[in-house]
Formats: sequence, C-alpha cells, structure tokens
Amino acid sequence: MKSLNAVRMSGREVFPLIEGGKGVSATNGASSGAWAVAGGIGTVSGVNADSYDANGNVVRQVFTGKSRQERHEELVTFGINGGIAQIKRAHDIAGDKGAIHLNVLWEMGGAERILEGILDGTKGLVQGVTCGAGMPYRVSQIAQKYNIFYYPIVSSARAFRALWLRSFKNVPEWLGGVVYEDPWRAGGHNGLSNVEDPLTPEDPYPRVMALRKQMNEYGLTETPIIMAGGVWCLSEWQDWIDNAELGPIAFQFGTRPLLTQESPIPQSWKDRLFTVKEGDVALNKFSPTGFYSSAVRNDFLQKLYDRSVRQIAYATAATDTLTESFKTGPVGNPVFVSAADLEKAKGWLEAGFTKPLRTPDSTLVFETPEAARMIQTDQANCMGCLSQCLFSNWSQGETGTTGRMADPRSFCIQKSLQNVSHEGDMDNFLMFAGTSCYRFGQDPFYANHFIPTVKQLVDRILTGG
Repeated sequence: MKSLNAVRMSGREVFPLIEGGKGVSATNGASSGAWAVAGGIGTVSGVNADSYDANGNVVRQVFTGKSRQERHEELVTFGINGGIAQIKRAHDIAGDKGAIHLNVLWEMGGAERILEGILDGTKGLVQGVTCGAGMPYRVSQIAQKYNIFYYPIVSSARAFRALWLRSFKNVPEWLGGVVYEDPWRAGGHNGLSNVEDPLTPEDPYPRVMALRKQMNEYGLTETPIIMAGGVWCLSEWQDWIDNAELGPIAFQFGTRPLLTQESPIPQSWKDRLFTVKEGDVALNKFSPTGFYSSAVRNDFLQKLYDRSVRQIAYATAATDTLTESFKTGPVGNPVFVSAADLEKAKGWLEAGFTKPLRTPDSTLVFETPEAARMIQTDQANCMGCLSQCLFSNWSQGETGTTGRMADPRSFCIQKSLQNVSHEGDMDNFLMFAGTSCYRFGQDPFYANHFIPTVKQLVDRILTGG
C-alpha cells in the first residue's frame, strides 16, 4: 500500500485521518483525545454532549421547563456545558498532539448559540469546527471570530458552490477542508437530494472529482477534500492517495471508531455491531429533520415502516374517490375514505390498531392506543432539539411552530438517541450506522470479538488494513 504521509491541517502536522463526530454521546472527549494522541484529528460531538457532576458521573439531560421554549433553553445550556466538558477532556488527554475538532449539526436546536458557547468556554483548545446536516452558511463567520478552521460537510459540488457563493468566499483563509460525506454510505443523517435515488448508490469518485473541479475554480487547489462514508481500510482507496487529479485527500472514519476501548457507546451497542449483516443497514425517511438517515434495521425501525404502511388518505368532505364515511373517534364528524381503504381500516381495527392519527398529508395512520399515547406524550414533551421538527411541529423561530400539523409517522429523535447512547436499548430505539458496519463481523482484525484501543485501530489503518 502507498504510504500515508503527515499533512498540515488546522495548523498542525497530522495524519490525514479524521475521527467522524457522531451525534449524541457516540464520540466524546475520551475517544477524540485518544485519536489525536494517535496522530490524527479527533472530533468531539457537540450534539447534546454529556457533562459531569462533582463525582464524575454523567449528568442525564432531564427537562423540567413547563413550556417548549423553557425546555429549549435548558437544552442549550446542557449542550454548552457538555461541549465544554468534552473538549476540555479531549485536550487533557491529547495535549498538543494531533488536533481536536468540534462537530455540530446546523439543523440542531440552538446550533449557533451552542457552538459559540462551547468555543467561548474552550478558547485555544479547538483547532477546527466541522458542520453539516443543513447549509451552514454562518459557520465561516463563526470560525473567523474564534480564529479556527472550518470544515463544511457536503454531499455534492452543487451544495459547496451554494455555500461558497453565499458566504465562504468571504472567509477563504479559514477553510481548512471540505468533507464529502457520501449520502448512500455514511451513517446518520445523509444529504440525499430529491433527484437522487436512495436505492441506487453512485460511485463516489466522479462526485468527488466534480467537487474538486468546483473548488479549483475558486482557487482552492490545495484545500483538502475529506472522504467520509464507507471508508473501512485504506488499501481499498490507494487510487485516491497521491492522486494529482483529486488533489489533497484525507479520510474520515465514523463507523470503525465506534468499536474501540475508548468509544463511549454502551457495551450492548458494541456487541450488536458484531452481529450486523450486509444489508441490515437501511436508508429511511423517518427522521423528524426531513433528511434521509442510515440506521440498522431493528424492531424500532420496523415499527416505523409498519406504521407508515397502515396509512390511508382521507378528506373532511366526500370526493369522487373518497366516498365512504369513517369515524375516527367516538365523537365528532366523520371523514371520508375510499372503499378499498375502508376495508383496510376495518382489518387494522380488528387487529388492535384502533387509534387513527392524522398526518400533515391528509392521511390517517393506525396505531394501538398504547403506542398512540406514547407518540402524543413525546410530542408534548418536545424540548426543541432541532431547528425545526416534523414530529412535534416545533420551530425555533418567533412563533415556536412550523405552522404544520405534528407528524405521528416520525419519532422523538432526542429521546431515541439519548436512550441508545446511555441505556443501550438497541431494539426499541434508533441505532444509526454506516453501511459498512457489517464488516466488524467479517474483518479478521476483530476476530473473537477483539476490541482495539484507538491507537491499535489507527496503527491498523495506517498499514492499509
């Protein structure tokens, strides 16, 4: 394999190996500090990061505010305190070795306030900020304010062009690199556009080449592109290394660092990774963000698929096709459905799915009374973890609402990810994963359920394996 030489990124000499900053408590100060010590760039997740009490125990994020806005303010405070705690922890481990980045999702609730709050509390400890899940126009200005490098996450040349023309061209000196996150292979939320087929993955090379050509037009010939999504071992990417056509290339690893001794995820999650088979990870459109996301098929995901299938169109007045009267509850006026859908509804009612819930798309989904109560409770308990939420209809704008009906076909992502990362319930909540996670069960490096340290993993990656 071609040797992988150190490069200068974020003002430091590092291996071009970046730890992916994974969501709620899946990448923290311990894992990121260890990655930096190994010579790469560690990435602390600034998404609902954990803080600690005086005894070093994780402070669970319990919300007491009576209104959504009050709970949202609590969430912002939790996010800032947790981010500061994790950055300081990473720096205590890494010192001046490698580099430490902070990852935030632009569409998370209070993203700008949380990002600036963390950077205010960790001045000099963060070398770069990575930002995706939306169009982070202002991240360049924030990076300039704090004298750190910024790394936007995009899935196409078109997305980068929009960011550059609107904002980044004004702050080119702090653009440390551009992360190309493959929308078919990366874990978590992905940037698939409406014209791309979620079932037909595209070769990343032409897409990254298009990004490089766009960057070259802006004079960014020496700015690295960071390949993210589907990267397992570098021997499979030799043609990308020292490739004059592609220019400077680095590699981001999101899935493999999950299974290390320093990884903060629960043991049940680590154990489950050994059992995932090829094809078990699916792109789905259930996220309350409205983005596609990549997750392991489990009981939780299957229930969302099944709920969506138990769905029929309705109207409040009869139409040419919606002719049959149907009562959605013991009181109130009936709605109208098609004759065929009326028969489906009768079957679902007989099977125990006796609670029809209205959706913003003039459809009814059928659930059990217990599941329906849980959906409505979760919607009522919303704490504004997103800038806009399809599930609860929260918006962090002036009105506090999207103006649309809350959508019961989605779920509370804060509740789900907090549970997976802290309680380790891998069946009844969402388990994000990249499509390559099945390789834990096939790669001889992990034989007999071997779990390496971060240093052992980085050393393995550097050999090409």
